[in-house]
Amino acid sequence: MTGSVVTVGTFDGVHRGHHAVLAEIHRRAVSSGRRSMLVTFEPHPLEVVNPDAAPALLTTTTERLAALATSGIDRVMTLRFDRAMAALDPADFVDQVLLPRCDLRELVIGHDHGFGRGRQGDVATLQALGASRGFPVDVVAPVRLPDGLPVSSTAIRRAVTGGDLGAAARMLGRLYTVEGVVQRGERRGRELGFPTCNLAIEARKLLPPDGVYAVVVETPAGRFGGMMNQGHRPTFDDGRRLLEAHLFGFEGVLYDRSISVQWVALLRDIRRFDSVASLRQQLEVDSHRARTMLAVAHPDLEAPLRASE
Repeated sequence: MTGSVVTVGTFDGVHRGHHAVLAEIHRRAVSSGRRSMLVTFEPHPLEVVNPDAAPALLTTTTERLAALATSGIDRVMTLRFDRAMAALDPADFVDQVLLPRCDLRELVIGHDHGFGRGRQGDVATLQALGASRGFPVDVVAPVRLPDGLPVSSTAIRRAVTGGDLGAAARMLGRLYTVEGVVQRGERRGRELGFPTCNLAIEARKLLPPDGVYAVVVETPAGRFGGMMNQGHRPTFDDGRRLLEAHLFGFEGVLYDRSISVQWVALLRDIRRFDSVASLRQQLEVDSHRARTMLAVAHPDLEAPLRASE
């Protein structure tokens, strides 16, 4: 296999617009006998060039690589983005990175893409560079929702921040998800009759508004419906922002295991209860609502009784 069909970008969210670009480089690579390749960055470039403007992330590095693993492309190159990388102009980036390290033969970019110092590498600049160095540069048109809204990471962040998880899912092509490692908690959920998996999450991860949500949870023991408390615990005067997921039909142990939680729909806001008994009664109501909702939206859910240790 000689040469690569390359795309470049942060690909935060790995949304439907990103998948259109990835599908295009995969198609071209297969037809030309080359490899398909994504060049991406860590951390997000804005965290280096303008930290105050850096967005919370739709996907952590682990989540992004997991999503890319299903895209069908041959290789992902993750470059450390630092001040030296930020100083490269588009020609330097092509000459010092894409040509020697990727064996670039074709470059395909999204419609709103730019790279190099100050995002100077717009479509016209890149096509001029390609003409002078002997590789074509093509642009993939935006993917739009039925209402005409173009899919973008910015639009998805806006939807998640505003709690419009349906719009976020339509643009992502999947439910919005967080992946984390299960930590030991204070076992309050177990005392209430609703044991939970307490997730450690990266500070940069974008979360929807706090509340109690119906969720779908992927675990090493299988896929479960559930409900999740996201936020603080005012009934216990606990101001920490936590993610605590109760899995329906699960009785095993998942400490130190990685699980992913998909937000399905908001059940209610976080609020203080007068007593633990009142909280327990509300959790019964939440559980019934979540189960009813999930039975309609996700009738395929399985609920094995015990986790594999």
